[in-house]
Amino acid sequence: MDPTTDRDADGSAQRSFEPIDCAVFAGMLGISAIVGVYQAYKSRKTTDAVREYLMGGQKMDIFPISMSLIASYISGIAILGLPAEMYVYGTQFWCVIISDSFVSLTMAVVYLPVFYDLGITSSYEYLNLRFNNVVRLTGTVIFLIKMLLYIPLVIYVPALAFNQVTGMNLHATALMVCAVCIFYTTLGGLKAVVWTDAIQTVVMFGGVVVVAVLGTLRVGGIERVWERNRDTGRIEFFEMNPDPTVRHTFWTVVVGGYLNWLASCSVNQAMVQRCLSMPNLKKANATIAIMAIGIITIVSLSCYTGLVIFAAFHDCDPVTTKQLRKADQLLPYFVMEMAGSIPGLPGLFVAGVFSAALSTMSTGLNSMSGVIYGDMIKPWLRGPVSEATASRTIKAIVVAIGAVCVALVFLVEKLTGLIQGALVGGLVSLNLVAWISFGTQAAISTGKINFPVKPVSVDGCPDALKTRIGNLTLVIETVTREEPFFLYRVSYLWYTWIGFLTAILLGLLVSWITGANVRKPGDEKLYTPLIRGFLSSDLVATSRQETVELAKIGTVLSSP
Repeated sequence: MDPTTDRDADGSAQRSFEPIDCAVFAGMLGISAIVGVYQAYKSRKTTDAVREYLMGGQKMDIFPISMSLIASYISGIAILGLPAEMYVYGTQFWCVIISDSFVSLTMAVVYLPVFYDLGITSSYEYLNLRFNNVVRLTGTVIFLIKMLLYIPLVIYVPALAFNQVTGMNLHATALMVCAVCIFYTTLGGLKAVVWTDAIQTVVMFGGVVVVAVLGTLRVGGIERVWERNRDTGRIEFFEMNPDPTVRHTFWTVVVGGYLNWLASCSVNQAMVQRCLSMPNLKKANATIAIMAIGIITIVSLSCYTGLVIFAAFHDCDPVTTKQLRKADQLLPYFVMEMAGSIPGLPGLFVAGVFSAALSTMSTGLNSMSGVIYGDMIKPWLRGPVSEATASRTIKAIVVAIGAVCVALVFLVEKLTGLIQGALVGGLVSLNLVAWISFGTQAAISTGKINFPVKPVSVDGCPDALKTRIGNLTLVIETVTREEPFFLYRVSYLWYTWIGFLTAILLGLLVSWITGANVRKPGDEKLYTPLIRGFLSSDLVATSRQETVELAKIGTVLSSP
């Protein structure tokens, strides 16, 4: 069999990896492992092993931290899911870069000054300082559950997509990637994580840029790309419909997405830990600014790639003709279609997608080990613990969590979409949002909820592919669907708002019943600098304090 191309009965191409592709992919994994060994060797004589392992000694440079923040934000799911989103639903979600910009500004102005003033290493330490250890543990447990569910997904989805398009063994690929990630994260700690993230971010950018440029040339230029998408109604940025049940509108993406990403970035330990590894607030804010630029760039490139893919398949949709099982496979399929004339391209792009997955997993392992030790183990230890013992304990936690994640990768079942996920709130709002999320996913999987998609065509397909379509359109049109419950129809981007507001309103009610907390000297550090000037008046401070406190706890506990 030809190592590059295998032909199905209808003449469609089934691509596979060449040795050069395997070499590029293996090279990325090998470099990541070497970085872990090198950082472990450099840090072998440090006197503050725990701070060195979790915070890089708070002496990290701007470049690797900036790249790590970008890599933490952009997962393999996003790299594959954003182009599919543009292809199927149009460009409205592209407006998420607006909310991303405001989130970065909010982090720099509101959140980071508080964390630096308090000198904490875990964002959940704040909950203990302001409230009590029970609230701190609640936030920690929610974060751990979220990460344990999310990490297997970001490994499984790229592995599944490339397995179905290229024939790469799903289980072997996932196991190999996870093993390398656990290896370098365990050995090198935060420094290994951020430096491998930096390398992986460069690879990720390179893969996305190469595919976007080559795809544009293949279609015939940017004008042709834009024209074909515009003619099918995919170009839309300002759908101002206020209806919250519409999946994506300007308000849903910008306003709903703002709080969603604010919860993910501003108080998520995986992000905060990197920002706090900088020696001072000024440098931390510089990394946030670079992160914002990088995220906007790679999100835009990924969205544009979706337009390129549609322009390439504008008259022969590979999903309708059943060349693909679902739209999430469009990007790897497109890459493999271009692979014949560009040796090494599939390997570069697979390396880029799995770089995003590796960075997400390594970041999660490092941050989870930190909160488990700092928030759940250390408070119960009696007497001092040596730095060597603490360091070994944290590394053992990394290995244990990594093993759990590997096991969960093989338990991930049928997915309903990459961009849309189940987001949950905190405390009582946790149950409410979880109920809405699971109810929505159930309604989608049973066909009770279907989102309007943009038109596709098969007019340019060979006759052999057209026969695959059958009576699919007729079946869809003749099914009668029952209207689902209203909250199940609310756009997923409003879930965090629902959890956030529920936590605040219930918290205000309970505070009113039980009585407000009494502010003590030094408590002003618990508030963002923007409102500290208002704390001089006790009467004004009481109401303002409670609102801000509850907003902060609501944001922390509604973090997806």
